[in-house]
Amino acid sequence: MTWNKSEEELRILLDDANTWNPNIKLDYKINKSLPFLDLLLRNNNGTLATSVYHKPAVEPYITPFTSDHPRHVFANIIKTSLERATRYSSTFEEFNNERRDVKLMLLYNGYPSTYIENEFTKYFFEYKSTSPFLQYIDQEKNYIQMRQKLLGQPTFRQSQVALSAAQA
Repeated sequence: MTWNKSEEELRILLDDANTWNPNIKLDYKINKSLPFLDLLLRNNNGTLATSVYHKPAVEPYITPFTSDHPRHVFANIIKTSLERATRYSSTFEEFNNERRDVKLMLLYNGYPSTYIENEFTKYFFEYKSTSPFLQYIDQEKNYIQMRQKLLGQPTFRQSQVALSAAQA
């Protein structure tokens, strides 16, 4: 949660909340930034900002391009990484940083640069119908349009849950 009052008032509230039910204990950390799953939350002078969080023990390892996986697996890794960058990066600058990190991670794991470029092009081409996207989005306005379109779409998991509920 975000809080605009003093840190002391927050500590008092959370400590008090921990007395409400003996079976529920709130664990809290107070900081300007905090990782949560694969998302990094930051307080930039009262504005909530988000970006992709990379766990140090895991990154930059992904399925190597030389492995015996079906070809679509490698394309899905790239698409998922770019989609995560789009969903989680609250600013154009963060998105560009993450896109660069994705490319470096792919190169590190043996993905050919031409394959990476082709998959990046395919990803950005999906949004070409609403805006003249280039492979490299170089304007913040285009990034915001792409992000809004993507955030308006349900995730695969959300689609599965909705389908299950409709069939029940």
